[in-house]
Amino acid sequence: SPYRNPDFYVHQTIGAVYELLLIHSPMTDLRMKNIIIRLESIPQTVEHAKQNLTEPIEPFALVALENLSDIRNRLYKMKNGLLVISDKKFENDLTNAVNKAADALEGYKAWIEQNLSRMNKVFSIGRENYIYFLRNIALMTYTPEELLLLGKSEWNRSVSFDMFERERNAGLPELKIFSSVDEQIAKEKHDEEEIRKFLVEKNLMTIPDWVQHYINKKIPPHIEPFKNMGVVDDLTSETRLDEDGVSYIPEPSENMSYFRLAIAKDPRPIIIHEGVPGHYYQLVLSWAHPDPIRRRFFDSGPNEGIGFYVEELLLQYGLFDNSPRTREIIYSFMRLRALRVDVDVNLALGNYTIEDAGKYLASTVPMDLATGTDEAKFFAYNPGQAITYQIGKLQILNFIADAKSQLGDKFNLKDFHDYLMLNGNVPIALQRWEYLGLKDEIEKLWPED
Repeated sequence: SPYRNPDFYVHQTIGAVYELLLIHSPMTDLRMKNIIIRLESIPQTVEHAKQNLTEPIEPFALVALENLSDIRNRLYKMKNGLLVISDKKFENDLTNAVNKAADALEGYKAWIEQNLSRMNKVFSIGRENYIYFLRNIALMTYTPEELLLLGKSEWNRSVSFDMFERERNAGLPELKIFSSVDEQIAKEKHDEEEIRKFLVEKNLMTIPDWVQHYINKKIPPHIEPFKNMGVVDDLTSETRLDEDGVSYIPEPSENMSYFRLAIAKDPRPIIIHEGVPGHYYQLVLSWAHPDPIRRRFFDSGPNEGIGFYVEELLLQYGLFDNSPRTREIIYSFMRLRALRVDVDVNLALGNYTIEDAGKYLASTVPMDLATGTDEAKFFAYNPGQAITYQIGKLQILNFIADAKSQLGDKFNLKDFHDYLMLNGNVPIALQRWEYLGLKDEIEKLWPED
């Protein structure tokens, strides 16, 4: 929040610039002007941050300090990368804006360090606030204890199925890492097209002709210094539906992080979640929704629930029958999403520290410690986000079961998926009410006196 989280202002400053850096289409004069404007606004935002942070949290301040590490050199690298792809007339204005932004952010870093010892060490929002979020924002009817039980049940399932798969695959060769980023880009392009064909052949959903593709590009120099600021994707927008969605990738290597290593072996699991039929596909359909409110409202519950749901959907439909080791990646992802429920709830209730949560994820998924720690940091100051993958998926499965029970032979999975994707920005409880007329969850959220 603006008064508790010093890292909030890192994202309000550098994060705002980062959003423009991610756009993959050729640089325009208008975009360069907007990048400079956002850089020029950083000193004022930093001054507001110092005034607004009346109850700063030490663990969040430590995250901010890490994100501000070597900030001047990173800004200079960004500037140098931008100068290569923009008109020379912007050089002076960009240089001046970068210098002022660097001064301000270094000053903000020093201010945080000076005040660190006086900051509150307790970051959890507590049970009452967490329940308020669940009922009034996420529109989920569960208690924290029920969430933990659901997460534990899915953890047991994912561990068992992962074990079955690995036993089944004993003696099979491991997946090899791509030899170059160009090879990975070419394979991803082929796989994305094959997944689209698979969805149509299996009659799973409609793929409109106007929907563009989800592709990979190598991370360019102007983005590289700030790749820690968020997912390195450009999934386009309501005004850019004629452009491909892009995920930026580095050169493949054995020392990559959890998700990077997975797609350096087989791009398909992340194509499904982030691309088609996951986030990119769902978002562009929702951005074209005839109702402008449904275009612009965004809820992580259905979004991430859909992204996770389609992973197992395509696993069950046989997309990975030709690659047993890729099925192991899918089950590893399932383990992670189940554990995220545990981590989210216990961070929010004050039962885990960020450090403990990071180590827990790293040792139990398992995954690299850096990714586990980054996840724990993000979930600590975004309570309720980590449950959206697993709980959102369970809501969708409940929705499907109710639809099949109510509609019987009239139920059509393709039609259901088309509705789900088009309305994928709307909480599942509201989709279920609209699609089936079932109000029981709504009445539980807002009981009548």
